[in-house]
Amino acid sequence: MLNPILLLEGVLQEYEKTLTVYHSVGDALTVKGGVVGDKIEDRLPRGFVIAKVVDLGSYGGNDGEECVVMATMRKVGKYEVGKTIGEGTFAKVKFAQNTETGESVAMKVLAKSTILKHKMVNQIKREISIMKIIRHPYIVRLHEVLASQTKIYIILEFITGGELFDKIVHQGKLSERESRRHFQQLIDAVDYCHSKGVYHRDLKPENLLLDSQGNLKVSDFGLSALSQEGVELLHTTCGTPNYVAPEVLSHQGYDGSAADVWSCGVILYVLMAGYLPFDETDLPTLYAKV
Repeated sequence: MLNPILLLEGVLQEYEKTLTVYHSVGDALTVKGGVVGDKIEDRLPRGFVIAKVVDLGSYGGNDGEECVVMATMRKVGKYEVGKTIGEGTFAKVKFAQNTETGESVAMKVLAKSTILKHKMVNQIKREISIMKIIRHPYIVRLHEVLASQTKIYIILEFITGGELFDKIVHQGKLSERESRRHFQQLIDAVDYCHSKGVYHRDLKPENLLLDSQGNLKVSDFGLSALSQEGVELLHTTCGTPNYVAPEVLSHQGYDGSAADVWSCGVILYVLMAGYLPFDETDLPTLYAKV
């Protein structure tokens, strides 16, 4: 069982102005500090996350008044788990740190009950299998996969620069030089995937991350497919409507590599223009334009 008092050694002084330890049970740490509405989790020692607000009544509860929170040290395998940095329909992504190496990672957490409920077992198996066989500087790397009785933990490379989508939203269209750089990296990654028989099928700026050096990293292989011997065409209609190739919408089968290349072309347009070539709120009208 973790001892939160020992875990606080060496860092308590740094936080003594905002945190006061007054009770500990097992691996849970109860602290008083900060103010309601403040980001208390940012003031907690590394590895601690807020589990719940324990008591507001004793210390008020209005903005500017102190509150009491229960913070816990969460650990999965050799990873200390921090706060949530992303959340999708079926999974949460949390910041975590390898306690052996100090390396920061992204931990994708999926509940087994959700996977079973939505019949996603084969999809998750396929995503993990694909990420195990691809190793490329412009693709988010899979470190390992862990599991408990109730959850699956996919340990991924931690990318700090955010989504390419957010960069376009805030900056607008990119310069020709910057667009060329990102597009070359994208094509390099996609060509590598195709050489491995992997088709992404959901390429879009939201699934393209940027590292601290501004290099592009392809992520989210949840809709990807593997080539199969004797099967020339794919038939599952998937992807994001604004970026899918017309043949994907035809329901007559499509070449996975050609569909990915179409999506890359749409992404290049967005990089250079700052807006989508096909953009309608009404899906039938959008499909007609595509």
